[in-house]
Amino acid sequence: MPLRTRTLILVTLLLCIADQSTADDLVRPDPRQRPESPLMLNLVTTGTDPGRIDYATLPQLAGQHGVVSLGDAEWQFRLHNYLAHYNGRFWCFWSHGLVIEDQARQHLQFATSDDGIAWSPQQVLASPPQAGYGYIARGLWIRNDELLALASLYEAPAFHDGDLKLVGFRWNRQLGQWESAGQVFDDALNNFAPKKLGSGKWMMSRRASDRSVSMLIGGLKSIDDWQVIPFSKYRLPDGGAPEEPYWWTLAGGEIIGMFRDNSKSGRLLRSFSIDNGRTWSPPVRTNFPDATSKFHGLQTSRGYWVMASNTNPKQRDPLCLSISADGMVFRHMYRLPIPARLERINWVDGSKHGTTRYESAQYPHVIEQAKAIYIAYSRKKQTVEVVRVMLDDVDAAIARELAATPSN
Repeated sequence: MPLRTRTLILVTLLLCIADQSTADDLVRPDPRQRPESPLMLNLVTTGTDPGRIDYATLPQLAGQHGVVSLGDAEWQFRLHNYLAHYNGRFWCFWSHGLVIEDQARQHLQFATSDDGIAWSPQQVLASPPQAGYGYIARGLWIRNDELLALASLYEAPAFHDGDLKLVGFRWNRQLGQWESAGQVFDDALNNFAPKKLGSGKWMMSRRASDRSVSMLIGGLKSIDDWQVIPFSKYRLPDGGAPEEPYWWTLAGGEIIGMFRDNSKSGRLLRSFSIDNGRTWSPPVRTNFPDATSKFHGLQTSRGYWVMASNTNPKQRDPLCLSISADGMVFRHMYRLPIPARLERINWVDGSKHGTTRYESAQYPHVIEQAKAIYIAYSRKKQTVEVVRVMLDDVDAAIARELAATPSN
């Protein structure tokens, strides 16, 4: 049996065994029986207390790094980056603006790549819209073999408390250019592109201009065919403020919804649905640490789930990859292979490479392709970069950590 196969089998067995352990002070979550459990972190090294994590000594995964776009004198802002693999190529697009995010004239740019590391020169996907408005990139959606770029058209200087709608742009393969696909939904800022439910319908999260959160289900008949499923007002009874929702489907068909908490609790919020997103359990503040930032993840072809996020509550550094065998409780956490300094840019705030100022890496988006995961992110909101991590290297890191902590 090849070594890689033996390693994968060992990692799978050890993950399954390790994930059965129950913390002394926290009950394991169950979407049907215990949705109120706050347990989301139980690392094999430091357990359930996020305060025990030493971010300076977290193991770093091996990987490759690429730069998609650097800030320039006029257009300094880059954020909300999204990846897709379509028609044999990698695609990345992002919000492209002036010094501060979500100002008027913010627009959309994109680039493509054969390998996800070396990228083409950036091009305009959608020019700055009408006076006083801007675009926020909202995801790449592959639907019926078409590539759609979603964006929220908003009244500056912010998506809330003003005019807002979600629109789409379609890649015309014959002409090799983007064209308008029209309105997707009124008063909507989604967080990521729609994903398929077990029912076959699409679902995506939606924030309205009043910042309330709901889910949109549909997308089969047309790109503007959606039913609104209310979720939560912006302020919860316990003071939580759910922002930037993300969800994935668990092995049993249940759905887990996760949310940044804008109350600055330093923890993620979580909710469950057992009926394909129609109803949701009350959001619970978990023990998973967060820097009040956007996060993203997926279930890999190896079976385990990965989530890229800023897990240090004090700052958006480092950007980490956390691993879960069941999609609910994370048992491993590693630093992503992001260079500590980028030597090719002088930052808008006046700092230069070589200073002690940390270079925040935030707003990741993750895809899997050809036995690797690719994570796009923005550094200091002025670059778009990508790292590639082979799944074999993730497996090896898990195996090393489990072997070094036999009690877990």
